Amino acid sequence: MYDLLIRGGTVVDGLGLPRRRTDVAVAGGRIAGLGRFDPSDAREVLEADGRVVAPGIIDLHTHYDPQLTFDPYATSSCYHGVTTVVAGNCGFSIAPTRTADREFMVQMFARVEGMSRRALEGLPWDFETFPEYLEARRGRLGVNLACYVGHCAVRRWVMGDASFEREARDDEIEQMRRLVAEAMDAGAAGFSSTHAPTHLDSHDRPVPSRLSSIRELEVLAGEVGRANGGSIAYLPGSAVGGLQPDDGELLLRLARDTRLPVIIQGLGARSKVDAPTATWEESRRYLDRTIDEGASVYSMVIAQPFNRSFSLAEGTQLYQGVPALDRLFRAADDVPGRVAMLRDPGFRASIRGAVENPNRDPAKGPALPPPQWPQLCVEQVVHERNAHLLDRSMAAIAAERGVDPVDAMCDLALDEELGTGFAWRTDSEQWREGTLAASRHPSMILGTSDGGAHLDRDDGSFFSSHFLRYWVREWGGWTLEEGIRQLTAWPAALAGLTDRGLIQPGYAADLFVFDPERIGPGSKTFVHDFPNGEGRWSSRPQGVHATIVNGRVIVRDGELLPDCGLPGQVLRPARPRV
Repeated sequence: MYDLLIRGGTVVDGLGLPRRRTDVAVAGGRIAGLGRFDPSDAREVLEADGRVVAPGIIDLHTHYDPQLTFDPYATSSCYHGVTTVVAGNCGFSIAPTRTADREFMVQMFARVEGMSRRALEGLPWDFETFPEYLEARRGRLGVNLACYVGHCAVRRWVMGDASFEREARDDEIEQMRRLVAEAMDAGAAGFSSTHAPTHLDSHDRPVPSRLSSIRELEVLAGEVGRANGGSIAYLPGSAVGGLQPDDGELLLRLARDTRLPVIIQGLGARSKVDAPTATWEESRRYLDRTIDEGASVYSMVIAQPFNRSFSLAEGTQLYQGVPALDRLFRAADDVPGRVAMLRDPGFRASIRGAVENPNRDPAKGPALPPPQWPQLCVEQVVHERNAHLLDRSMAAIAAERGVDPVDAMCDLALDEELGTGFAWRTDSEQWREGTLAASRHPSMILGTSDGGAHLDRDDGSFFSSHFLRYWVREWGGWTLEEGIRQLTAWPAALAGLTDRGLIQPGYAADLFVFDPERIGPGSKTFVHDFPNGEGRWSSRPQGVHATIVNGRVIVRDGELLPDCGLPGQVLRPARPRV
Protein backbone atom coordinates (compact mmCIF):
# COMPACT_ATOMS: atom_id res chain seq x y z
CA MET A 1 0.00 0.00 0.00
CA TYR A 2 1.07 3.55 -0.76
CA ASP A 3 0.65 6.00 2.09
CA LEU A 4 -0.66 8.77 -0.14
CA LEU A 5 -1.80 9.07 -3.76
CA ILE A 6 -2.14 12.50 -5.36
CA ARG A 7 -4.40 11.77 -8.27
CA GLY A 8 -5.01 13.49 -11.59
CA GLY A 9 -2.97 16.64 -10.99
CA THR A 10 -0.73 18.57 -13.36
CA VAL A 11 2.82 17.93 -12.20
CA VAL A 12 5.37 20.73 -12.54
CA ASP A 13 8.47 18.88 -11.43
CA GLY A 14 10.95 21.66 -10.56
CA LEU A 15 13.35 20.73 -13.33
CA GLY A 16 11.75 23.18 -15.75
CA LEU A 17 10.37 20.39 -17.96
CA PRO A 18 6.91 20.93 -19.48
CA ARG A 19 4.01 20.16 -17.16
CA ARG A 20 2.28 16.79 -17.44
CA ARG A 21 -0.83 15.22 -16.01
CA THR A 22 0.10 12.26 -13.85
CA ASP A 23 -0.47 10.71 -10.44
CA VAL A 24 2.13 10.92 -7.68
CA ALA A 25 2.44 7.97 -5.31
CA VAL A 26 4.07 8.40 -1.89
CA ALA A 27 5.41 5.77 0.49
CA GLY A 28 7.56 6.14 3.59
CA GLY A 29 7.81 9.92 3.17
CA ARG A 30 9.31 9.54 -0.32
CA ILE A 31 8.00 9.80 -3.85
CA ALA A 32 7.49 6.21 -4.90
CA GLY A 33 6.51 6.85 -8.50
CA LEU A 34 4.74 8.94 -11.13
CA GLY A 35 2.20 7.48 -13.52
CA ARG A 36 -1.26 5.89 -13.27
CA PHE A 37 -2.14 4.28 -9.96
CA ASP A 38 -5.25 2.59 -8.59
CA PRO A 39 -6.78 4.56 -5.70
CA SER A 40 -7.43 1.31 -3.86
CA ASP A 41 -3.68 0.86 -3.55
CA ALA A 42 -3.31 3.92 -1.28
CA ARG A 43 -4.31 4.57 2.32
CA GLU A 44 -5.10 8.22 1.52
CA VAL A 45 -6.09 9.78 -1.79
CA LEU A 46 -5.83 13.49 -2.58
CA GLU A 47 -7.77 14.48 -5.70
CA ALA A 48 -5.83 17.08 -7.69
CA ASP A 49 -7.80 17.35 -10.93
CA GLY A 50 -7.42 20.91 -12.26
CA ARG A 51 -4.64 21.64 -9.80
CA VAL A 52 -0.87 21.93 -10.05
CA VAL A 53 1.30 19.54 -8.05
CA ALA A 54 4.70 21.14 -7.44
CA PRO A 55 7.66 20.51 -5.13
CA GLY A 56 7.31 22.21 -1.76
CA ILE A 57 8.66 25.76 -1.66
CA ILE A 58 12.12 26.14 -0.11
CA ASP A 59 12.47 29.53 1.57
CA LEU A 60 16.16 30.42 1.79
CA HIS A 61 15.80 33.55 3.91
CA THR A 62 13.83 33.31 7.15
CA HIS A 63 14.25 33.99 10.85
CA TYR A 64 12.06 31.16 12.09
CA ASP A 65 14.61 29.65 14.49
CA PRO A 66 13.07 31.33 17.57
CA GLN A 67 9.45 30.79 16.47
CA LEU A 68 9.94 27.09 15.72
CA THR A 69 10.55 26.45 19.41
CA PHE A 70 6.83 27.08 20.06
CA ASP A 71 5.24 26.97 16.58
CA PRO A 72 6.50 23.85 14.77
CA TYR A 73 4.66 24.66 11.52
CA ALA A 74 6.31 28.04 10.81
CA THR A 75 3.02 29.78 10.29
CA SER A 76 2.25 31.57 8.05
CA SER A 77 4.75 30.10 5.55
CA CYS A 78 3.26 26.60 5.61
CA TYR A 79 -0.07 27.98 4.34
CA HIS A 80 1.70 29.27 1.24
CA GLY A 81 3.23 25.94 0.20
CA VAL A 82 6.55 26.28 2.05
CA THR A 83 7.84 22.91 3.25
CA THR A 84 11.44 23.87 4.14
CA VAL A 85 12.66 27.02 5.86
CA VAL A 86 16.29 28.11 6.11
CA ALA A 87 16.69 30.11 9.33
CA GLY A 88 19.49 31.85 11.23
CA ASN A 89 20.08 34.43 8.49
CA CYS A 90 21.77 37.85 8.67
CA GLY A 91 24.21 36.73 11.38
CA PHE A 92 21.38 36.12 13.89
CA SER A 93 20.69 32.61 15.15
CA ILE A 94 18.97 31.87 18.44
CA ALA A 95 21.77 29.43 19.28
CA PRO A 96 24.28 29.20 20.77
CA THR A 97 22.93 31.15 23.76
CA ARG A 98 24.09 30.74 27.33
CA THR A 99 21.39 30.89 29.99
CA ALA A 100 22.90 34.14 31.28
CA ASP A 101 22.72 35.68 27.79
CA ARG A 102 19.03 35.11 27.06
CA GLU A 103 18.15 38.72 27.80
CA PHE A 104 20.86 39.89 25.40
CA MET A 105 19.50 37.63 22.65
CA VAL A 106 15.89 38.68 23.29
CA GLN A 107 16.62 42.40 23.00
CA MET A 108 18.74 41.93 19.88
CA PHE A 109 16.11 39.89 18.01
CA ALA A 110 13.41 42.31 19.19
CA ARG A 111 15.22 45.30 17.70
CA VAL A 112 16.85 43.93 14.58
CA GLU A 113 14.15 41.51 13.44
CA GLY A 114 11.14 43.34 14.85
CA MET A 115 10.07 40.40 17.00
CA SER A 116 7.87 40.77 20.06
CA ARG A 117 10.00 41.02 23.16
CA ARG A 118 7.31 39.43 25.34
CA ALA A 119 6.89 36.56 22.89
CA LEU A 120 10.64 35.94 22.90
CA GLU A 121 10.65 35.97 26.68
CA GLY A 122 8.21 33.06 26.48
CA LEU A 123 10.55 30.78 24.49
CA PRO A 124 10.98 27.30 26.03
CA TRP A 125 14.79 27.64 25.89
CA ASP A 126 15.40 23.90 25.70
CA PHE A 127 18.99 24.42 24.50
CA GLU A 128 22.19 26.37 24.97
CA THR A 129 24.62 25.17 22.30
CA PHE A 130 23.87 25.03 18.58
CA PRO A 131 23.93 21.19 18.49
CA GLU A 132 21.48 21.18 21.42
CA TYR A 133 19.16 23.53 19.52
CA LEU A 134 19.04 21.23 16.48
CA GLU A 135 18.64 18.11 18.62
CA ALA A 136 15.76 19.70 20.52
CA ARG A 137 13.93 20.31 17.24
CA ARG A 138 14.12 16.69 16.07
CA GLY A 139 10.67 15.12 16.25
CA ARG A 140 9.11 18.51 17.08
CA LEU A 141 8.84 20.09 13.62
CA GLY A 142 5.86 20.42 11.30
CA VAL A 143 8.02 21.72 8.43
CA ASN A 144 11.64 21.03 7.58
CA LEU A 145 14.35 23.24 9.08
CA ALA A 146 17.85 24.05 7.90
CA CYS A 147 19.61 26.60 10.10
CA TYR A 148 22.73 28.73 9.83
CA VAL A 149 24.88 29.32 12.88
CA GLY A 150 24.94 33.10 13.34
CA HIS A 151 28.06 35.19 13.87
CA CYS A 152 26.46 37.38 16.55
CA ALA A 153 25.57 34.41 18.75
CA VAL A 154 29.01 32.85 18.28
CA ARG A 155 30.76 36.13 19.16
CA ARG A 156 28.61 36.68 22.23
CA TRP A 157 29.25 33.12 23.46
CA VAL A 158 33.03 33.62 23.28
CA MET A 159 33.50 37.33 24.08
CA GLY A 160 30.55 38.36 26.26
CA ASP A 161 30.06 42.14 26.46
CA ALA A 162 33.32 42.68 24.57
CA SER A 163 31.58 41.26 21.48
CA PHE A 164 30.00 44.64 20.76
CA GLU A 165 32.99 46.70 21.86
CA ARG A 166 36.07 45.54 19.91
CA GLU A 167 37.67 43.17 17.45
CA ALA A 168 38.49 39.66 18.65
CA ARG A 169 41.93 38.47 19.69
CA ASP A 170 43.52 35.49 17.96
CA ASP A 171 42.61 33.13 20.80
CA GLU A 172 38.98 34.28 20.68
CA ILE A 173 38.83 33.77 16.93
CA GLU A 174 40.11 30.25 17.48
CA GLN A 175 37.35 29.58 20.02
CA MET A 176 34.76 30.90 17.55
CA ARG A 177 36.19 28.72 14.79
CA ARG A 178 35.73 25.66 16.99
CA LEU A 179 32.10 26.66 17.67
CA VAL A 180 31.43 26.93 13.94
CA ALA A 181 33.08 23.55 13.36
CA GLU A 182 30.90 22.05 16.10
CA ALA A 183 27.78 23.54 14.50
CA MET A 184 28.70 22.20 11.06
CA ASP A 185 29.29 18.73 12.50
CA ALA A 186 25.82 18.92 14.07
CA GLY A 187 24.23 19.79 10.72
CA ALA A 188 24.24 23.58 10.38
CA ALA A 189 23.23 24.98 6.99
CA GLY A 190 26.39 27.08 7.05
CA PHE A 191 27.47 30.37 8.60
CA SER A 192 25.75 33.78 8.49
CA SER A 193 27.12 37.22 9.33
CA THR A 194 26.48 40.92 8.88
CA HIS A 195 28.42 44.16 8.68
CA ALA A 196 25.31 46.06 7.52
CA PRO A 197 25.01 49.52 9.12
CA THR A 198 21.26 49.05 9.66
CA HIS A 199 21.81 46.36 12.30
CA LEU A 200 21.79 47.78 15.83
CA ASP A 201 20.49 46.27 19.05
CA SER A 202 17.93 47.76 21.44
CA HIS A 203 20.62 49.91 23.06
CA ASP A 204 21.64 51.41 19.69
CA ARG A 205 24.89 49.45 19.70
CA PRO A 206 26.18 47.80 16.52
CA VAL A 207 25.34 44.10 16.72
CA PRO A 208 28.36 41.94 17.65
CA SER A 209 29.34 40.79 14.16
CA ARG A 210 29.71 44.40 13.02
CA LEU A 211 32.71 44.73 15.34
CA SER A 212 34.47 41.78 13.72
CA SER A 213 37.51 42.15 11.52
CA ILE A 214 37.51 40.87 7.95
CA ARG A 215 40.09 38.30 9.04
CA GLU A 216 37.71 36.96 11.68
CA LEU A 217 34.93 36.68 9.09
CA GLU A 218 37.20 34.85 6.68
CA VAL A 219 38.41 32.40 9.32
CA LEU A 220 34.87 31.46 10.34
CA ALA A 221 33.63 31.23 6.77
CA GLY A 222 36.67 29.12 5.98
CA GLU A 223 35.58 26.57 8.59
CA VAL A 224 32.37 26.05 6.59
CA GLY A 225 34.52 25.63 3.51
CA ARG A 226 36.48 22.90 5.25
CA ALA A 227 33.21 21.12 6.01
CA ASN A 228 32.48 21.05 2.25
CA GLY A 229 28.78 21.63 2.71
CA GLY A 230 26.24 24.41 3.03
CA SER A 231 26.67 28.08 2.19
CA ILE A 232 27.73 31.47 3.55
CA ALA A 233 24.99 34.07 4.11
CA TYR A 234 26.49 37.52 4.53
CA LEU A 235 25.40 41.16 4.51
CA PRO A 236 28.41 43.37 3.66
CA GLY A 237 28.66 46.91 4.92
CA SER A 238 27.43 48.35 1.63
CA ALA A 239 24.55 45.88 1.21
CA VAL A 240 21.87 48.57 1.54
CA GLY A 241 23.15 51.49 -0.50
CA GLY A 242 24.90 49.75 -3.38
CA LEU A 243 27.83 47.33 -3.29
CA GLN A 244 31.19 49.08 -2.93
CA PRO A 245 34.40 47.76 -4.60
CA ASP A 246 36.04 46.56 -1.37
CA ASP A 247 32.97 44.56 -0.43
CA GLY A 248 32.75 43.15 -3.93
CA GLU A 249 36.32 41.90 -3.70
CA LEU A 250 35.64 40.41 -0.26
CA LEU A 251 32.67 38.42 -1.62
CA LEU A 252 34.77 37.11 -4.49
CA ARG A 253 37.47 36.07 -2.05
CA LEU A 254 35.01 34.31 0.26
CA ALA A 255 33.50 32.38 -2.64
CA ARG A 256 36.88 31.41 -4.10
CA ASP A 257 38.38 30.40 -0.77
CA THR A 258 35.43 28.36 0.53
CA ARG A 259 34.33 26.96 -2.85
CA LEU A 260 30.77 27.38 -1.55
CA PRO A 261 27.82 29.63 -2.49
CA VAL A 262 28.00 33.08 -0.88
CA ILE A 263 24.48 34.52 -0.59
CA ILE A 264 23.93 38.22 0.00
CA GLN A 265 21.04 40.68 -0.33
CA GLY A 266 20.53 44.10 -1.77
CA LEU A 267 21.83 43.97 -5.36
CA GLY A 268 19.76 45.40 -8.15
CA ALA A 269 16.68 47.49 -8.75
CA ARG A 270 15.27 48.11 -5.30
CA SER A 271 15.64 44.47 -4.39
CA LYS A 272 16.44 45.30 -0.76
CA VAL A 273 15.09 48.77 -0.05
CA ASP A 274 14.19 51.78 -2.13
CA ALA A 275 17.81 52.95 -2.31
CA PRO A 276 18.66 55.10 -5.36
CA THR A 277 22.30 53.95 -5.32
CA ALA A 278 21.34 50.26 -5.61
CA THR A 279 21.46 50.45 -9.41
CA TRP A 280 20.95 47.29 -11.40
CA GLU A 281 23.45 47.99 -14.17
CA GLU A 282 26.37 48.20 -11.75
CA SER A 283 25.16 45.09 -9.97
CA ARG A 284 24.77 43.17 -13.21
CA ARG A 285 28.32 43.95 -14.28
CA TYR A 286 29.60 42.75 -10.93
CA LEU A 287 27.60 39.51 -11.01
CA ASP A 288 28.71 38.81 -14.57
CA ARG A 289 32.29 39.16 -13.35
CA THR A 290 31.70 36.65 -10.53
CA ILE A 291 30.43 34.15 -13.10
CA ASP A 292 33.42 34.74 -15.36
CA GLU A 293 35.77 34.13 -12.40
CA GLY A 294 33.88 31.02 -11.24
CA ALA A 295 33.00 32.54 -7.86
CA SER A 296 29.53 31.56 -6.71
CA VAL A 297 28.14 34.85 -5.40
CA TYR A 298 24.36 35.15 -5.33
CA SER A 299 21.97 37.86 -4.20
CA MET A 300 18.45 37.37 -2.91
CA VAL A 301 15.83 39.49 -4.67
CA ILE A 302 12.57 40.54 -3.04
CA ALA A 303 9.94 39.83 -5.68
CA GLN A 304 7.04 41.34 -3.76
CA PRO A 305 6.66 45.08 -3.17
CA PHE A 306 6.65 46.54 0.31
CA ASN A 307 3.22 47.13 1.83
CA ARG A 308 4.04 48.07 5.41
CA SER A 309 1.35 49.66 7.55
CA PHE A 310 1.63 51.90 10.60
CA SER A 311 0.01 54.75 12.45
CA LEU A 312 1.58 57.52 14.49
CA ALA A 313 -0.39 56.27 17.49
CA GLU A 314 1.13 52.79 17.32
CA GLY A 315 4.55 53.99 16.19
CA THR A 316 6.91 52.46 13.66
CA GLN A 317 10.56 51.52 13.17
CA LEU A 318 10.54 52.62 9.52
CA TYR A 319 12.04 56.02 10.38
CA GLN A 320 15.04 54.85 12.38
CA GLY A 321 17.26 56.34 9.68
CA VAL A 322 15.61 59.76 10.21
CA PRO A 323 16.64 60.69 13.77
CA ALA A 324 14.60 63.89 13.89
CA LEU A 325 11.34 62.11 13.05
CA ASP A 326 12.17 58.91 14.89
CA ARG A 327 12.39 61.01 18.06
CA LEU A 328 8.58 61.20 17.95
CA PHE A 329 8.36 57.49 18.78
CA ARG A 330 11.27 57.38 21.23
CA ALA A 331 10.61 60.52 23.26
CA ALA A 332 6.86 59.93 23.69
CA ASP A 333 5.30 56.52 24.21
CA ASP A 334 1.64 57.57 24.34
CA VAL A 335 -0.78 59.45 22.09
CA PRO A 336 -1.03 62.65 24.23
CA GLY A 337 2.75 62.94 24.31
CA ARG A 338 3.07 62.54 20.56
CA VAL A 339 0.21 64.95 19.90
CA ALA A 340 2.01 67.57 22.00
CA MET A 341 5.22 67.08 20.03
CA LEU A 342 3.41 67.33 16.68
CA ARG A 343 1.77 70.59 17.74
CA ASP A 344 5.13 72.07 18.78
CA PRO A 345 6.31 74.49 16.02
CA GLY A 346 9.94 73.81 16.90
CA PHE A 347 9.55 70.05 16.46
CA ARG A 348 7.66 70.56 13.19
CA ALA A 349 10.44 72.75 11.86
CA SER A 350 13.04 70.12 12.80
CA ILE A 351 11.38 67.36 10.80
CA ARG A 352 10.74 69.25 7.55
CA GLY A 353 13.07 67.87 4.90
CA ALA A 354 14.36 65.16 7.24
CA VAL A 355 12.87 62.25 5.32
CA GLU A 356 14.41 63.53 2.11
CA ASN A 357 17.81 63.73 3.83
CA PRO A 358 18.15 60.62 6.01
CA ASN A 359 21.25 59.59 7.90
CA ARG A 360 23.77 57.89 5.63
CA ASP A 361 26.63 57.64 8.12
CA PRO A 362 26.51 54.39 10.16
CA ALA A 363 28.76 55.98 12.76
CA LYS A 364 25.94 58.39 13.59
CA GLY A 365 23.23 55.76 14.02
CA PRO A 366 20.80 53.69 11.95
CA ALA A 367 21.11 54.29 8.20
CA LEU A 368 18.03 52.44 6.92
CA PRO A 369 16.42 54.41 4.05
CA PRO A 370 12.92 55.54 5.10
CA PRO A 371 9.71 55.48 3.04
CA GLN A 372 9.76 58.38 0.62
CA TRP A 373 6.66 60.51 0.20
CA PRO A 374 5.60 59.27 -3.27
CA GLN A 375 5.43 55.70 -1.83
CA LEU A 376 3.68 56.61 1.44
CA CYS A 377 -0.10 56.28 1.07
CA VAL A 378 -3.16 56.78 3.22
CA GLU A 379 -4.46 53.29 3.93
CA GLN A 380 -7.13 53.89 6.56
CA VAL A 381 -9.00 56.91 7.94
CA VAL A 382 -10.96 57.43 11.11
CA HIS A 383 -13.32 60.15 9.89
CA GLU A 384 -15.49 59.96 6.78
CA ARG A 385 -14.50 63.53 5.90
CA ASN A 386 -11.04 62.21 5.05
CA ALA A 387 -12.19 59.23 2.95
CA HIS A 388 -11.29 61.06 -0.28
CA LEU A 389 -7.61 60.76 0.73
CA LEU A 390 -7.58 56.95 0.77
CA ASP A 391 -4.93 55.32 -1.44
CA ARG A 392 -3.40 58.69 -2.31
CA SER A 393 0.28 59.40 -1.70
CA MET A 394 1.45 61.96 0.81
CA ALA A 395 3.44 63.61 -1.98
CA ALA A 396 0.25 64.18 -4.00
CA ILE A 397 -1.75 65.34 -0.98
CA ALA A 398 1.00 67.78 0.03
CA ALA A 399 1.25 69.20 -3.48
CA GLU A 400 -2.51 69.70 -3.58
CA ARG A 401 -2.45 71.53 -0.25
CA GLY A 402 0.73 73.48 -0.93
CA VAL A 403 2.49 72.25 2.20
CA ASP A 404 5.54 70.16 3.06
CA PRO A 405 4.74 66.42 2.92
CA VAL A 406 5.63 65.92 6.58
CA ASP A 407 3.12 68.65 7.51
CA ALA A 408 0.47 66.95 5.39
CA MET A 409 1.05 63.68 7.22
CA CYS A 410 1.12 65.24 10.69
CA ASP A 411 -1.95 67.44 10.11
CA LEU A 412 -3.98 64.49 8.87
CA ALA A 413 -2.87 62.35 11.80
CA LEU A 414 -3.70 65.11 14.31
CA ASP A 415 -7.16 65.47 12.79
CA GLU A 416 -7.75 61.80 13.61
CA GLU A 417 -6.15 61.54 17.06
CA LEU A 418 -3.14 59.87 15.35
CA GLY A 419 -5.33 56.93 14.26
CA THR A 420 -4.78 57.42 10.51
CA GLY A 421 -3.32 54.33 8.88
CA PHE A 422 -0.39 54.90 6.53
CA ALA A 423 1.23 52.33 4.25
CA TRP A 424 4.62 52.20 2.55
CA ARG A 425 3.89 50.78 -0.90
CA THR A 426 6.66 50.38 -3.45
CA ASP A 427 4.63 48.78 -6.25
CA SER A 428 5.03 50.71 -9.51
CA GLU A 429 5.81 50.06 -13.16
CA GLN A 430 9.40 51.12 -12.50
CA TRP A 431 9.66 48.69 -9.59
CA ARG A 432 8.25 45.84 -11.69
CA GLU A 433 10.52 46.47 -14.65
CA GLY A 434 13.61 46.71 -12.47
CA THR A 435 12.75 43.70 -10.36
CA LEU A 436 12.01 41.54 -13.39
CA ALA A 437 15.30 42.50 -15.05
CA ALA A 438 17.22 41.73 -11.87
CA SER A 439 15.41 38.49 -11.03
CA ARG A 440 16.13 36.99 -14.46
CA HIS A 441 19.88 37.13 -13.91
CA PRO A 442 21.20 33.64 -13.05
CA SER A 443 22.91 34.93 -9.91
CA MET A 444 19.73 36.43 -8.46
CA ILE A 445 17.62 34.17 -6.24
CA LEU A 446 13.93 34.80 -5.61
CA GLY A 447 12.84 34.81 -2.00
CA THR A 448 13.51 36.78 1.18
CA SER A 449 10.23 36.29 2.96
CA ASP A 450 11.91 37.21 6.28
CA GLY A 451 9.50 34.65 7.72
CA GLY A 452 9.22 34.90 11.50
CA ALA A 453 10.50 38.50 11.57
CA HIS A 454 8.85 41.93 11.49
CA LEU A 455 5.43 40.44 12.22
CA ASP A 456 4.45 43.63 14.01
CA ARG A 457 4.18 45.39 10.65
CA ASP A 458 3.98 42.70 7.97
CA ASP A 459 4.00 39.00 7.23
CA GLY A 460 6.26 38.43 4.23
CA SER A 461 5.58 34.70 4.08
CA PHE A 462 3.19 35.31 1.17
CA PHE A 463 6.13 35.75 -1.25
CA SER A 464 5.52 32.44 -3.05
CA SER A 465 1.78 32.90 -3.63
CA HIS A 466 2.38 36.53 -4.65
CA PHE A 467 5.01 35.41 -7.15
CA LEU A 468 2.77 32.73 -8.66
CA ARG A 469 -0.20 35.06 -9.01
CA TYR A 470 1.47 38.19 -10.29
CA TRP A 471 4.83 37.33 -11.84
CA VAL A 472 3.62 34.07 -13.38
CA ARG A 473 -0.13 34.32 -14.06
CA GLU A 474 -0.91 38.03 -14.42
CA TRP A 475 2.31 39.76 -15.45
CA GLY A 476 3.78 36.90 -17.49
CA GLY A 477 7.33 37.49 -16.31
CA TRP A 478 7.91 33.75 -15.86
CA THR A 479 6.39 30.57 -17.22
CA LEU A 480 4.85 28.31 -14.59
CA GLU A 481 7.59 25.72 -15.09
CA GLU A 482 10.44 28.20 -14.76
CA GLY A 483 8.79 30.01 -11.87
CA ILE A 484 8.42 26.78 -9.90
CA ARG A 485 12.05 25.90 -10.56
CA GLN A 486 13.10 29.26 -9.13
CA LEU A 487 11.22 28.54 -5.90
CA THR A 488 12.23 24.90 -5.45
CA ALA A 489 15.15 23.31 -7.30
CA TRP A 490 17.41 26.37 -7.29
CA PRO A 491 17.23 27.09 -3.54
CA ALA A 492 17.58 23.37 -2.81
CA ALA A 493 20.80 23.29 -4.82
CA LEU A 494 22.23 26.38 -3.11
CA ALA A 495 21.38 24.99 0.33
CA GLY A 496 22.93 21.61 -0.54
CA LEU A 497 19.64 19.73 -0.05
CA THR A 498 20.15 16.91 -2.52
CA ASP A 499 16.80 15.15 -2.03
CA ARG A 500 14.47 18.17 -2.08
CA GLY A 501 13.13 20.60 -4.65
CA LEU A 502 12.09 18.11 -7.36
CA ILE A 503 9.26 15.68 -7.99
CA GLN A 504 11.26 12.62 -8.88
CA PRO A 505 11.14 9.01 -7.62
CA GLY A 506 13.21 8.66 -4.46
CA TYR A 507 13.00 12.34 -3.52
CA ALA A 508 11.39 13.46 -0.28
CA ALA A 509 7.64 13.90 -0.66
CA ASP A 510 7.57 17.63 0.07
CA LEU A 511 4.76 18.83 -2.17
CA PHE A 512 2.56 21.84 -2.83
CA VAL A 513 -0.87 21.49 -4.51
CA PHE A 514 -2.62 24.63 -5.76
CA ASP A 515 -5.14 26.01 -8.24
CA PRO A 516 -3.16 27.95 -10.87
CA GLU A 517 -6.17 30.16 -11.67
CA ARG A 518 -6.76 31.19 -8.05
CA ILE A 519 -3.35 31.15 -6.36
CA GLY A 520 -2.58 34.47 -4.69
CA PRO A 521 -1.46 36.13 -1.45
CA GLY A 522 -4.97 36.31 0.00
CA SER A 523 -5.46 38.28 3.20
CA LYS A 524 -3.70 39.28 6.43
CA THR A 525 -5.19 39.45 9.90
CA PHE A 526 -3.76 40.45 13.26
CA VAL A 527 -3.92 37.55 15.70
CA HIS A 528 -2.82 36.97 19.29
CA ASP A 529 -1.40 33.46 19.28
CA PHE A 530 2.21 33.93 20.40
CA PRO A 531 3.65 33.32 23.89
CA ASN A 532 2.34 35.69 26.57
CA GLY A 533 -0.63 36.52 24.34
CA GLU A 534 1.44 38.62 21.97
CA GLY A 535 0.00 39.60 18.59
CA ARG A 536 1.35 39.41 15.06
CA TRP A 537 0.23 39.64 11.45
CA SER A 538 -0.70 36.31 9.88
CA SER A 539 -1.31 35.81 6.16
CA ARG A 540 -3.49 33.27 4.38
CA PRO A 541 -3.36 32.62 0.63
CA GLN A 542 -6.01 31.90 -1.95
CA GLY A 543 -6.00 28.81 -4.12
CA VAL A 544 -3.75 26.57 -2.01
CA HIS A 545 -5.22 23.08 -1.71
CA ALA A 546 -2.50 21.27 0.25
CA THR A 547 0.96 21.50 1.75
CA ILE A 548 2.63 18.11 2.19
CA VAL A 549 5.76 17.56 4.29
CA ASN A 550 7.61 14.25 4.02
CA GLY A 551 4.47 12.60 2.70
CA ARG A 552 2.11 13.99 5.37
CA VAL A 553 -0.61 16.52 4.51
CA ILE A 554 -0.28 19.33 7.07
CA VAL A 555 -2.39 22.04 5.40
CA ARG A 556 -5.59 21.47 3.43
CA ASP A 557 -7.68 24.28 1.94
CA GLY A 558 -6.02 26.92 4.07
CA GLU A 559 -6.17 25.22 7.44
CA LEU A 560 -3.70 23.24 9.50
CA LEU A 561 -4.99 19.70 9.96
CA PRO A 562 -5.42 18.98 13.68
CA ASP A 563 -4.11 15.42 13.37
CA CYS A 564 -1.28 16.06 10.89
CA GLY A 565 1.44 15.26 13.41
CA LEU A 566 4.99 16.57 13.23
CA PRO A 567 6.50 15.25 9.98
CA GLY A 568 9.19 17.94 9.62
CA GLN A 569 12.88 17.10 9.77
CA VAL A 570 16.11 18.89 10.64
CA LEU A 571 17.91 19.04 7.31
CA ARG A 572 21.65 19.24 6.92
CA PRO A 573 23.49 20.11 3.69
CA ALA A 574 25.07 17.22 1.84
CA ARG A 575 28.71 16.60 2.78
CA PRO A 576 31.28 14.21 1.32
CA ARG A 577 31.20 10.62 2.49
CA VAL A 578 34.34 8.52 2.66
